[in-house]
Amino acid sequence: MAGMTSSARPHLNRRLAEFGTTIFAEMSALATATGSINLGQGFPDLDGPEEIREAAVRALRDGRGNQYPPGPGVPELRTAIAAHQRRRYGLAYDPDTEVLVTAGATEAIAAALLALVEPGDEVVALEPYYDSYAASIAMAGGRRVPVTLRPHEGSFRLDLDELRAAVTGRTRLLLINTPHNPTGTVLTREELAAIAELAVERDLLVVTDEVYEHLVFDGAEHLPLATFPGMRERTVSIGSAGKTYSFTGWKVGWVTGSRELVGAVRAVKQFLTYVSSGPFQYAVAEALSLPDAYFEEFRAGMRARRDILAEGLTAAGFEVFRPAGTYFVTTDIRSLGEKDGFAFCRALPERAGVVAIPNAVFYDDREAGAPFVRFAFCKREEVLREAAERLRGM
Repeated sequence: MAGMTSSARPHLNRRLAEFGTTIFAEMSALATATGSINLGQGFPDLDGPEEIREAAVRALRDGRGNQYPPGPGVPELRTAIAAHQRRRYGLAYDPDTEVLVTAGATEAIAAALLALVEPGDEVVALEPYYDSYAASIAMAGGRRVPVTLRPHEGSFRLDLDELRAAVTGRTRLLLINTPHNPTGTVLTREELAAIAELAVERDLLVVTDEVYEHLVFDGAEHLPLATFPGMRERTVSIGSAGKTYSFTGWKVGWVTGSRELVGAVRAVKQFLTYVSSGPFQYAVAEALSLPDAYFEEFRAGMRARRDILAEGLTAAGFEVFRPAGTYFVTTDIRSLGEKDGFAFCRALPERAGVVAIPNAVFYDDREAGAPFVRFAFCKREEVLREAAERLRGM
């Protein structure tokens, strides 16, 4: 019969069968349909610095980046990324061979995992995890092995013994995210040192997602894993302009690492987007050289927003885990007499006119994540106050 295929096999590759429409798309559509305040997806509701936006306009008008930029990224941006890593962390990278510009951190994650993971390899990831981690591991044919961050004294903590036990003879790679989305945990120097020792001892590669590197609060410190002994040559570090400069739609991310590791990631990246964000790359190159005052003001503003939302959620009856980093607050809804984060978040727009994300989507063990719900505070203060007021009246 016309239109029929010769096989009853599902159209979607079986490795991706568990991944449908993302929860972010579902909840953002629900926010639009109900006119709710969207504290689900992590994007700011104000643009970043005006001078950086004008730098992008200037690049467009000057014809810089309007055609295909170089595959590894424009030289100005690669040089700026290398300078940033040296100035901030003392990490020296060759901008020509050890820096790669990507279409946001999401492509960087996908390209790194596709490059470094073979079918059957195990990838140990901190759970809960950003949803693209699971999809990228699946596309590479790897097997994800979650190590769960668990609530402890007001934050989510890593059990180092559990991490060591998760590593087997089949483990290829550790996938580390700090500052951690969605829990807001920032791994300590002691935790990172233990991870580094484990990686060296077991000869593991490490991919570190550090997109929230400039969003740490209350004395927490971001320490790149690549700075620890024996780690520079085995670590792929991922950064992003979207989170630091509030231009998430520009999709400018990057990878730094040894020549061999970055070369492997580049070999895959060239067959994904090839290139992207031409004029924006020139603008981000300027953004990376902004003075320290910008980063301090940015952190202070986000910390104030965090406190507004955290206090509002506490007043509304949630148990709140005040984050040490990122721009997300995780809450426990059991204090409200609830236990199913999916049902709670799907009903919340009608009940309170607010949208949030159920953390269970970030877990393999859905039961472990069931009572936790994530709210984004990267919004204007008046929006957060209105959301808090709506939640108190729930």
